[in-house]
Amino acid sequence: MNTRPPAVAGTFYPDDPTALRMMVQGYFDEATDAPQIACPPRALIGPHAGYAYSGAVAGSAYRHLRGQHSAIRRVVLLGPAHRVSFAGLATVSASSFSTPLGPVPVDQAAIDSIGHLPFVSIHDRAHEPEHCLEVHLPFLMEILDRWSLVPLLFGQISYNLVARVIEALWSDEQTLIVVSSDLSHYHDYDTATQLDRHTARAIETNQLHKIGPHQACGHTAIQGLLAIMSQSHLRAHCVDLRNSGDTSGPTDRVVGYGAFLVH
Repeated sequence: MNTRPPAVAGTFYPDDPTALRMMVQGYFDEATDAPQIACPPRALIGPHAGYAYSGAVAGSAYRHLRGQHSAIRRVVLLGPAHRVSFAGLATVSASSFSTPLGPVPVDQAAIDSIGHLPFVSIHDRAHEPEHCLEVHLPFLMEILDRWSLVPLLFGQISYNLVARVIEALWSDEQTLIVVSSDLSHYHDYDTATQLDRHTARAIETNQLHKIGPHQACGHTAIQGLLAIMSQSHLRAHCVDLRNSGDTSGPTDRVVGYGAFLVH
């Protein structure tokens, strides 16, 4: 697989480049009333649902990268595998990810640097139908200049091993870590709101053991990121917290979304 084709263009987000750019820029503009964080983020956590549901929340995080459009040269993107079951961390053999906005080059040197780890493998079949990394790419493409991607899906794995990979790849300020994760799933609106507030507080106060599969589908990568943050004097700050009942859809069975910046 030389190029990984998009799996959810036309369903989770528009497959027309002009419409997609307008939509993403609209999410950036929609978030302009939110407070601007003074220092640039070193990492972020953002949602991965269809844009009608979580696009505005993702835009609340990504707009803070505008001042780093030329400084970030590599993005390590981690998310949970939804379609294929496996153990460990999975990357790809592809040299690029295709999107309606153009190709995103894969950072093969970075992948090679972690290839010796026994829990890291090439698993194209896991990436082919997966949406959780793909939906972040248009936001990154619209806000960054020249950059390469390290795509990592995780299956059954401990957060300590994820932390080990994050630490190995988070070498300098030109590298941005992005964790793809939604929050609570399929509760009523009030229950979800309460659960997601507790999760946001746990992320902000680095209580990684309070974050599990019932709090976030990407909990393993969130925990791994928090484990590294605790060693590096970094803190997370929530910039947006909503659910599908706020953005698009009924309120009896919602999915939670949060946007967090790490400084």
